[in-house]
Amino acid sequence: MAQAAQEWLDSLDADQRTVAVGPAPGADGVAEAERTHWFYTPTDHGGLTFHQQRPAQHRLVMRLVASGLSEAGYTTVATVLGLENVLDRVEGFSVNWGRERTRDPGMYYLRVFGDPGGPRPWGWRFGGHHVSLNNLVVDGRVAATTPCFLGADPAASPLLGGATLRPLGTAEELARELVRSLRPALAARVLLLGRAPNDIVAGNSARIDDRVLKRRELWRPGRHIPDRAEEPATGLDGADRQAVALTPMPKGVPGAEFDAAQRELLRALIGTYLGRVPDGVSPLPRYDDPAALDAVHLAWAGATTAGEPHYYRLQGPRLLIEWTNIHRGVNHAHAAWRDPETDFGGDVLAAHHAAHHAAHHAAHHAAHHPR
Repeated sequence: MAQAAQEWLDSLDADQRTVAVGPAPGADGVAEAERTHWFYTPTDHGGLTFHQQRPAQHRLVMRLVASGLSEAGYTTVATVLGLENVLDRVEGFSVNWGRERTRDPGMYYLRVFGDPGGPRPWGWRFGGHHVSLNNLVVDGRVAATTPCFLGADPAASPLLGGATLRPLGTAEELARELVRSLRPALAARVLLLGRAPNDIVAGNSARIDDRVLKRRELWRPGRHIPDRAEEPATGLDGADRQAVALTPMPKGVPGAEFDAAQRELLRALIGTYLGRVPDGVSPLPRYDDPAALDAVHLAWAGATTAGEPHYYRLQGPRLLIEWTNIHRGVNHAHAAWRDPETDFGGDVLAAHHAAHHAAHHAAHHAAHHPR
């Protein structure tokens, strides 16, 4: 990963580098706020776009992206980028937000934070419409891969021979199969609300909390902001919002109450998210422990019938997964994976800085107070 990042940086000219490089993770408040300011809308994600680079550099971008993903994860990300061309056709090649092209596969951004491979923590962010990848490397190890967002619009598209392209389809099908398999008492408890929120509840928050995100916050200020910008991003208010609001104690039904077949579905569903990143980096093996699976709660909102608007989430220690498929006739999916404790590697950075500060202090003390 460090080699891929460095080779990309080495290919850039001075003007490109000013846009492509950000301060090392854990820098001052303003710089760190920018690193943890993320989006999944077609807005300015911060960094260098494909349009600002040559084709040879595009390949280096994708090589770095691939270094942080499993083979299946990379294929899915590449497909989501290509869906911009499909979405353009769906909209009649007519949507105009005042830029050269609105649905644009060239409008994906890469920024590297800090010095790849150096002794200090470093990281990178790649994102654009329906993609946000955030990686942090500390002491030569990938320490954080969340937030990790993928979406698909259209969620399902026809292919030749009657096949269908559904980049995130399994994440929908496994969840629906699981919720529909529950006995009535559990099904009643798993349902938070009879209608689905318009978007994932945590939105693009830097930290997961119960704040009500406004639609405008999903877009970079000064960029295209949708109508009704002051509405909650979820479209829910009052008691409906409270029903789906995120709480430290997870809502819904824990894996501990599922039967063996349902637990297998739950673990497979978790895998459709945590399998985005390579083996050895992914926390998926954690769920080989029955106690870890016991603690993951499933919650649902909306209909459980295929083709109807719906939302679900999986929540447990160090895990928040959110899914929606609501818009464009239930053909527009959002699928987010978060780690509430260490999104962007916050706790890992704190521990790293504390350890290095202690070592520096000890060395300073030894130099000035020899025995």
